[in-house]
Amino acid sequence: MRKKHPHSMHMEVFMNSKVRKYLTVITLGLAGGSIYFLPYVKYIFYDAQLAAMHMSNTQSGLLLTMYTVGNMILYIPGGIIADKVSPKKALIISLLSTSALAFLYAFTMDFKIAMFIWMGLSFSTAFVFWSALMKAVRIIGTEEEQGFMYGLYYACNGITAALTNTLALNIYKTAGGDMELGFFRAVLAGGSVAIAAAILLFFLMQGSDKEKTVDDGEPKFRMGDVGKLLKNPVVWIVSFTIFCGYGFYTSISYFNPYLTEVRGISPESSGFISIVRNYLLLLLAPVGGIIADKVFKSTCKWLSTAFIILAALFGAVLILPSGISPMAASLYTLIPGAFAMMMYGVVFSTVSEAGIPRVMTGTVIGIASIIGYLPDSIYSVLFGKWLDSFGGSGYNFIFGFLAVSGLVGSALAMLIHRLGKKAKLGEVS
Repeated sequence: MRKKHPHSMHMEVFMNSKVRKYLTVITLGLAGGSIYFLPYVKYIFYDAQLAAMHMSNTQSGLLLTMYTVGNMILYIPGGIIADKVSPKKALIISLLSTSALAFLYAFTMDFKIAMFIWMGLSFSTAFVFWSALMKAVRIIGTEEEQGFMYGLYYACNGITAALTNTLALNIYKTAGGDMELGFFRAVLAGGSVAIAAAILLFFLMQGSDKEKTVDDGEPKFRMGDVGKLLKNPVVWIVSFTIFCGYGFYTSISYFNPYLTEVRGISPESSGFISIVRNYLLLLLAPVGGIIADKVFKSTCKWLSTAFIILAALFGAVLILPSGISPMAASLYTLIPGAFAMMMYGVVFSTVSEAGIPRVMTGTVIGIASIIGYLPDSIYSVLFGKWLDSFGGSGYNFIFGFLAVSGLVGSALAMLIHRLGKKAKLGEVS
């Protein structure tokens, strides 16, 4: 039998690992894109959800608060468990449970029951799912590829989330303007996509054995790391940078009710623009990763710049002329949307630049996520209250507040860059 040349064998192994690497990230994007349909259903169906459940803006905010409180409680144990269980099993069980909760929600549509369902969604979408997902993306790439890998993940996440919501929006339209019936059908349709994602993962994703070999040779997780990490100021600075970044990401959804309430666009048209802004623009996430890796050679330097640009863009919404056409206003909202995606796609890779050991990433992401995702609970209730109290003028408070948060985020990102540089110099000496 003819032996293979060592070079061609190396090439084959290299190709297999490359193909496997990208297919795995794309598959993870599929899972992430479909599982968050229900918790964030208001991103696209804000007015329809309020109508179907007969609730106020503040109550809509409270649902997300319940979800975020659940996430806060579960992130740390989730991070610990995600370090020990098979990511494949964790992801599939999470996806199937989320679909079950979507069906329960569709057939109840009651605010009190919905509060329990949103708490349940914390278990199915954040507990082990998020940490397992982030860990899987983290261990696939090399240190140099982190920005790109996270960017690619978010792009795949964006495409599948856009497809899920487009399917739901089209099903919504079949009710012919009946918001309650349309929303019921949309929840059933959007909630079913996670089942399809679970089936695909079952066949496509490699088992836990392969994942474990990646960790071989690295120190294992120790409970003592949690205490040690909590005392590390860098962990807190990273967490608050993610807080500012996530604040923009989640708040661009307020352009949806802004366009219907202030600019007079129909909920269906605003829903369509929201799909583009919230999900399709995630395709720009790898661009953010490439800018960070190739142009700025630093995620933090790119983040700091992107935060300043976002502060200016949100500030500019306050001075948009009142006579501007609804189409022009809709198109303008896509610009801050684009920068928010290019910034958010890389915000978690600040963990690498902060000089935190790779093996602690799962735990650090758990801690950082508790603070990082707080905008869902704080902003949504605060913004809901502003809207209930001030009507259309409430948006001036919202966008002005976000502009200020951009300036804070920019300063924090530069601080991580400096501290990470210092930590590296310390290691060398």
